[in-house]
Amino acid sequence: MVKAGVYLVARMAPGFHETALWMPTVLGVGLATMLVGAWRALRQTDIKLVLAYGTVSQLGFLVMINGLGTEDAALAGLAMLLAHGLFKAALFMVVGIIDHETGTRDLTRLSGLGRSQRALFWISAVSVASMAGLPPLFGFVAKEVVFESFYGYAEVHPGWGWVVTVGVVVASALTVAYSARFLWGAFGTKRRTTGEPLETTPFHAPAGVVFLAAPALLAAATVLLALWPAPVQRLIDPFVSLFHPVSEGAPGTYLALWHGLTPVLGLSVLAWGLGLGLFAVRERFGRLQQRTPAVFDAERGYRSSVKLLDVVAVWLTSVTQRGSLAWYLFIIIAVATGLVSGVLLFTAHQVPQSWIIAEQPLQLVLAVVIVAGAIGAVWAPKRFMAVLMVSLCGYGIAGLFALQGAPDLALTVLLVESIVLVVFVLALRNLPAGIWTQNPARFKIGRVVLGIGFGLAMMGALAVGMDSRVAVPISEEFPWMAYEVGQGANIVNVTLVDIRVWDTFGEITVLAVAATGVASLIFVKRRDARRRSLHEVPTGSVGRVLNEDNLTPRQAKEIRVARSFSTVAREAWLVAGRTVAPEHRSIIFEVVTRLMFHAIILLSLYLLLAGHNLPGGGFAGGLLAGLALTLRYLAGGRYELEAAVPFSASALMGWGLALACSTGLVSLLAGGHIFQSAMLDVDLPVFGEHHVGSAIMFDVGVYLVVVGLILDILRSLGSEIDVRSEMENRAAERGDPYHGHGLHSETTLGVAR
Repeated sequence: MVKAGVYLVARMAPGFHETALWMPTVLGVGLATMLVGAWRALRQTDIKLVLAYGTVSQLGFLVMINGLGTEDAALAGLAMLLAHGLFKAALFMVVGIIDHETGTRDLTRLSGLGRSQRALFWISAVSVASMAGLPPLFGFVAKEVVFESFYGYAEVHPGWGWVVTVGVVVASALTVAYSARFLWGAFGTKRRTTGEPLETTPFHAPAGVVFLAAPALLAAATVLLALWPAPVQRLIDPFVSLFHPVSEGAPGTYLALWHGLTPVLGLSVLAWGLGLGLFAVRERFGRLQQRTPAVFDAERGYRSSVKLLDVVAVWLTSVTQRGSLAWYLFIIIAVATGLVSGVLLFTAHQVPQSWIIAEQPLQLVLAVVIVAGAIGAVWAPKRFMAVLMVSLCGYGIAGLFALQGAPDLALTVLLVESIVLVVFVLALRNLPAGIWTQNPARFKIGRVVLGIGFGLAMMGALAVGMDSRVAVPISEEFPWMAYEVGQGANIVNVTLVDIRVWDTFGEITVLAVAATGVASLIFVKRRDARRRSLHEVPTGSVGRVLNEDNLTPRQAKEIRVARSFSTVAREAWLVAGRTVAPEHRSIIFEVVTRLMFHAIILLSLYLLLAGHNLPGGGFAGGLLAGLALTLRYLAGGRYELEAAVPFSASALMGWGLALACSTGLVSLLAGGHIFQSAMLDVDLPVFGEHHVGSAIMFDVGVYLVVVGLILDILRSLGSEIDVRSEMENRAAERGDPYHGHGLHSETTLGVAR
C-alpha cells in the first residue's frame, strides 16, 4: 500500500511532467522526504524502525525518479521500484525472524548473530548491499540508472538540477550509512563499556528452511537480475516509450552491471565513501544528531494541522450550514461562478473573434420571453408564480432548440418542463404561498446579481471552450455511424440506444434510484400498498370540506352550487371522478381528459416506435405517457390514478431496467458485443415491409422506467400528500392537538375508511 503513491506518480508522469507545478512538487517533496527519512533512520535503535524510516527515505527517492518525466527516469524509476521491493521485503522478513526467535529488535541488545546465524546473515548482507547500491546486485544496477537520469537532468537544467543531484548523492550516502547500521545492529557483536563483548543473543529455535526460503529467494533474485537485467528491461520498455529523452539526440540508457568508468560511477563511489565514513564515526554522529535542535516535529505538526483543520471546519460550518436551502444554493453557485471567472480572467486563452447575436428574429423574441421569465421568477411574490415563470424560461429554451434544428431536444425539454411544473405544484402544496425572506429587496437583488454573473461565466466558458477546440470532435462520426451501423435516421435516438447505450443505461438506473429516494422521503411504509377498492369510496368524499362554518357566505354558496351540479351529472366521464368532492371537480376538465387520454397514450407509443428514424424515442414517449397519467390524476384524484395504472410503480421501473439489461445480455450470448444492435426485416400483410432493430427493446425499457418514475412521483408527491392532508383535516375537526406531529400513510392507520 505504501507504493500506491509511487504508482500514481508513475502513471501520471507522462501527462503531467511538463506542467508548471509538477517538478517543484515531485522533486521538492521527494528530496525532503528522502533526506529526512534517512536522517531519522540513523537515530533508531529498533532495527525494524531503521528499515521503516529507510522505507520512507526510499519512497521519496522513488517519487523523485518516477516523476522526472524522461526516458531514462522512467526506466530507472520502475527498476528501482523492483529493486526496492526485493531487498526491503527480504529485510523485513529477516527482522520478523529475529524478533520471533530472540524476542527483541533492540540493536543495543542484539549481539553475535552474525556468527550463530550464518545463513540469515548472508541473506541479510546481500539484501543490505543491494539497498546500499553496491555491486554486483540489482540495487546497484537500478541506482546507476537513477544517478544517470539525475546527472542528465542536471546538465539540461543546471540550476535546480544540480541541487537535486547533490541532494540525491547526500541522501544516498545516508542510505549507505543506515544500511551498515542495520547490518551491524542486527548481526554485529556489541561490546560493554568496559570493552568486553556481549554474550551472543540466543535463538529460541534455529531458523529453518521454511523461514529462510522466502528471503533467500528474494536475495537470489537480487543477484540474478543484476547479472541478467534484460527481462526487466523488456518489461519496462513499453512504459519508457511514453516519454521523450532528456535532450534530443542523446543516447538512451539501459540496465547493465557495468557502464564503464563514467561520472555516474564516481557519484556512486562518493556516496559509498561518505556513507561508510558516517558509519565509522557513528557514535560522534549520533551525539551530533542529539545536539541538533528539531526544527520541525512531524507528530506535533500533524496534531497542530488537525487542530487547525477542526477550528476552520467549525468556523466554516457555522458560516455556511444555516439550514437554509436557498443559502446552500447561493454558496454553490457563487463558488462555481468565482472559480470559472477566475480561470477566465487570470489564464491565457483564445477569445472568439466573431459573435452572432441571432440568426432569425424569432430567436430574439424567445430570448425576450426567457429573460422576462427569469425576471418574473426573481420578483414573484408567491411560490406558484415563481414556478410558472421558471417554466416559461424552459419553454422558451425548448423553442430555441427547435429553431436550431434539434427537434428531439426541443420535444424532450418541452415534456420535461411540463412534468417538472406539475411536480413543483404538487410539492408546493405543503409550503406557504408567499416567499419569505428577512430582507426581500436585498435578497432579490443578490439573486439577480449572482444569476447574471453565473450566466455570463458559463457563457464565457462555453465560448472559450468551443473556440479552443483543436481536435476533430467525435460527434462528426455520429451521422454515418447512426445510419450505417445503427441503421437509423434519427442520430439522437440511435446515439442513446446504440452508440452510447451505456450512458443511457446508467441514466435510467439513476432515474430509478431517484424515484426510490423521493418515495422514501414521503412514504412511511410500503410505497406500493393498495388502498381501498373503488366501490368502497363514498361519492364526493375525497378532499371534501369538513367544516363549512369557517367559510364565507360566498364560498359556501359556491360549494352548494357545485354539489347540485354533481348530483345532476349522472354519467361518469372518469372511472373515479365521482370520488372527488364536488367543490374540487371540473366537469370540463374531466371531459377533456376523457377525450385526450387515449390519444396521448397512442401518441406516446408512436414516439416510442418511430424514434429510431423520426423525432421521439423511449424517453420522450415515456414523458408523454407520464403527462397523460398526470392528466388523469389532476382530473380524478388518486383513485383515478390507481384505476389508470393498477400495478406497482417500482415493478414497472424494475421490469424496464430488466428489459434494457436483457438486450445487452442477449447480444452477448449471441456471440456479439454487449448491447450490440441487430436488425430484423419484417414483411407485414397490411403495414408492409419494416426494419426492426433490437434497440427498440432497449427503448421500451427506457419507456417503462420513465413511466414508472412519473407514476412514483405522482403517488408520493400527489396521492400520499393528499391522504395526509385529509388526515390532518379530520384530526383538526376532532380537536386533536397533536394532529400536526407525525404523518402516517392511509395504509398504516386506515383512517380514510
